[in-house]
Amino acid sequence: METGGNSLTAGPEGRKRVVSYFYDPEVGNYYYGQGHPMKPHRIRMAHSLIVHYGLHYKMDMFRPYPAQDNDLCRFHADDYISFLKSVCPETQHEQLRVLKRFNVGEDCPVFSGLYQFCQSYAGGSIGGAVKLNHGHSDIAINWSGGLHHAKKCEASGFCYVNDIVLAILELLKYHERVLYVDIDIHHGDGVEEAFYTTDRVMTVSFHKFGDYFPGTGDVRDLGYGKGKYYSLNVPLNDGIDDDSYLSLFKPIISKVMEVYQPGAVVLQCGADSLSGDRLGCFNLSVKGHAECVRYMRTFNVPLLLLGGGGYTIRNVARCWCYETGVAVGVEVEDKMPYNEYFEYFGPDYHLHVAPMSMENQNHRTYLDSIRERLLENLSKLQHVPSVQFQERPPDTELLEEVEEGYDSRPKARLWDGEYSDSETDEMEPKARNHDVDIADASPPSK
Repeated sequence: METGGNSLTAGPEGRKRVVSYFYDPEVGNYYYGQGHPMKPHRIRMAHSLIVHYGLHYKMDMFRPYPAQDNDLCRFHADDYISFLKSVCPETQHEQLRVLKRFNVGEDCPVFSGLYQFCQSYAGGSIGGAVKLNHGHSDIAINWSGGLHHAKKCEASGFCYVNDIVLAILELLKYHERVLYVDIDIHHGDGVEEAFYTTDRVMTVSFHKFGDYFPGTGDVRDLGYGKGKYYSLNVPLNDGIDDDSYLSLFKPIISKVMEVYQPGAVVLQCGADSLSGDRLGCFNLSVKGHAECVRYMRTFNVPLLLLGGGGYTIRNVARCWCYETGVAVGVEVEDKMPYNEYFEYFGPDYHLHVAPMSMENQNHRTYLDSIRERLLENLSKLQHVPSVQFQERPPDTELLEEVEEGYDSRPKARLWDGEYSDSETDEMEPKARNHDVDIADASPPSK
């Protein structure tokens, strides 16, 4: 099957893009544990759909080179990375104090191959950034990345290593300004925190706000110091649908692109904002979610697409397959081709599923007030902030294969150990036997 559908219409979004796609065939083997909602197996399912729709013929395919200790320590603390490298299920009971210090154990369990998993997904995101920096790609994709909650010294919300921060640091070597956009239902707290005091990275997060993990992302959180007004938060309520979501996304992003003019964009495409997600409460369709990808593509700026949350895994696979089609400029057919995971997608075996019948608690007056407030904040920005050029640090050499005290306060949890329905395990795979110093990420001297 050589094509998965018809080419997109002519226009800015119809121009052919060179797309690099990073996928590790081992990723589906990593297993957080019985009943845990995070299932890396979803990446394998998405990849299977991508291949059976023939989208791989339209991309350069790479297996990521594992990120090394020094790559991960460009953001994370050395002792935290050393801990991730050494901890294993058999010995974790001997390290209870250290587990608590690094917030590992409940939302973020120790499992077999944990460090290799981190190396793999981080390597894909850094590798994608390298491809964009060198002009080898217009768009780079790593659906295994996008783990936006991880902090400098601790795991959080199913995330251990913050591949997004690492990829942005790589992009900053070549670009004066990088824009980060997050459409996961959860606030992109780890990325925002990392760049909260700089104007070289703008973060924009669209998320559920209120009594919801991680509890951050108030519209009043704007950044600090040089970074004031360079953090944008779009707090949303339950049940938001495509029209309401896009009525905020498009005007806000349009204004951001106008005033900030980033050299590169990172878009975190967490699929837990889809209708029917097991941990989510939004009501977006796959097409509505993908419209954000399509819209970002029209700006013709180097674009890194990453995964993120998503816990109804059949819908995650649908979404990221469709968004891969958007990236390469193909409108894939709704009727699904036969694939290894065909039984997951019954009874209709279609790519698109209808949104649920649920109340949209984002009333027009609320949406209008949020949009006006954020556009007003954007009007306070210095147009195109400048940066002093310095000698560029050396490139990260990532090969790829074609084909001390601790915070003892209780931590917020993304998952309370229960689902809202009885389907706790969708065909489990078998288990395998703070701020960033960006001084070393300066763009090249002119």
